[in-house]
Amino acid sequence: MQTIHHQLSIDHMSQLLKLISDPTRLTMLKVMQTAQCCVCEFVEMFDISQPAISQHLKKLKDGGLVHEKRNGHWIFYSLNPDYPHAEMLETVLDAVSSQSARLDELTKKGLRVSCN
Repeated sequence: MQTIHHQLSIDHMSQLLKLISDPTRLTMLKVMQTAQCCVCEFVEMFDISQPAISQHLKKLKDGGLVHEKRNGHWIFYSLNPDYPHAEMLETVLDAVSSQSARLDELTKKGLRVSCN
């Protein structure tokens, strides 16, 4: 069994588990495990409002799990590699089924945003 290098307090672990227990946020994190995304892509993926997506991203950002990068008028979100417990988060995400079909669908519809 692998040892976690940075142990979390009960409160911190509880907060982390609350953040990732929401199905939408967990799916967003799984997608961001392989690709950065902007709000509009998540809106299309989940077919929910932009404010709802923004609230999910704000919670993930405030928790330190994701960071944003601005490119022109686009803001792209990705997993935060500097999150102190990134290794543990990756382990959790590795146990979740792939969400690549969501990105593939956006690509087929021509809705993927490129920062190039």
